[in-house]
Amino acid sequence: MRALHERTKALNLFEFWSEGDSAAAEHESVRRLSKRRQAVPHIWRFKEIEPVLFKSAELIDMHMSERRSLIMCNPALDGDIATVTTMFAAYRINNPNEIAPAHRHSPNAIRFGLTGRTNFTCVEGENITFGPGDLVLTPHDTWHNHGNEGDGGAINLSVLDMPLVNTLNATYFEFDYFEEGEAGAVRKEIQSGRFPDDYSRMVYGAGGLLPRSESHDRGTGNASPMYVYRWDQTRALLDRLRGRQGSPHDGVLVEYVDPTTGKAPYSTMTFFVQMLRAGEATLASRTNASLIYTVLEGRGHSIIGGKRFDWDKFDTFCVPGGEWCEHFNETPNGEAVLFVSSDEPALKALRFYMRHGKTRDGETVLLAANERAFALPGS
Repeated sequence: MRALHERTKALNLFEFWSEGDSAAAEHESVRRLSKRRQAVPHIWRFKEIEPVLFKSAELIDMHMSERRSLIMCNPALDGDIATVTTMFAAYRINNPNEIAPAHRHSPNAIRFGLTGRTNFTCVEGENITFGPGDLVLTPHDTWHNHGNEGDGGAINLSVLDMPLVNTLNATYFEFDYFEEGEAGAVRKEIQSGRFPDDYSRMVYGAGGLLPRSESHDRGTGNASPMYVYRWDQTRALLDRLRGRQGSPHDGVLVEYVDPTTGKAPYSTMTFFVQMLRAGEATLASRTNASLIYTVLEGRGHSIIGGKRFDWDKFDTFCVPGGEWCEHFNETPNGEAVLFVSSDEPALKALRFYMRHGKTRDGETVLLAANERAFALPGS
């Protein structure tokens, strides 16, 4: 037996068997096979990070680097640049009146405005100036510029599926942007506008109505053609839903969707805005999707994997797949609003997605599996 172990080790083989006749021994071999680095619940406090962002803006100019981002790395992932195993989130600051050169890449990304009203992104010829609460998509393989069009500071949240794309060996970046001119292709750093400013709102801003006279084949055609979702419309919908019963596990939850399909904006990621009304607490739930939460309004705490995490405005915390989680709003006489990033679409595409919840009696029930959702008894 010792010689067998030495030989399999020398050949870089894993012995997928048990060496005992008990169920425990058999289960141990399965546990060893399933062993992996796994993200842990963690919180990044914006008040601690904000001074570092401002210092980076002071020390790193556009000539040194076209981006100033601080990526939130999960402490359990052994140096991997990832907030959870499939996604990373970052705080990004843009100095006044600077626009980075155009580039594109295979990972999907979003920008979500936190401070300042002059954040700027041009996506495939649509110039988008955005502020707090506005969500901007930069789908895979779409040319885009980032920057700040005004004199004030501008901080936004970036979320990318790059850790997943890295795992699939599919990551690449391109920086040579060309536009066709009279003399042929000309290399440019800044894209020319080819669509009216705020084209996304003009064409897609009336929910439930889809213009048939417009082409919706933008970018690669594999993501939402609506590139910006404005906060005033999102917040108005939350306000209209405030008086509804909502979900015992989510409060009021709204998903950002592709207006041409009603599905998630990306095949790998989706995004939600969640409102916890005054004094509201959710029942515990657990999903195999990984979640990243950024606090937009209010304060409170969450119990994740049995551990308490207190949060305040612009803090970001993560709930790795498989962890039980419940949220508590502690905002005096007001709502707490959270922006949520999830890899749920990737799990659904592979037919792995599941979500469980606790009833008020403490019973565990199945809430959803792939595209099916189950009503909670008594809800």
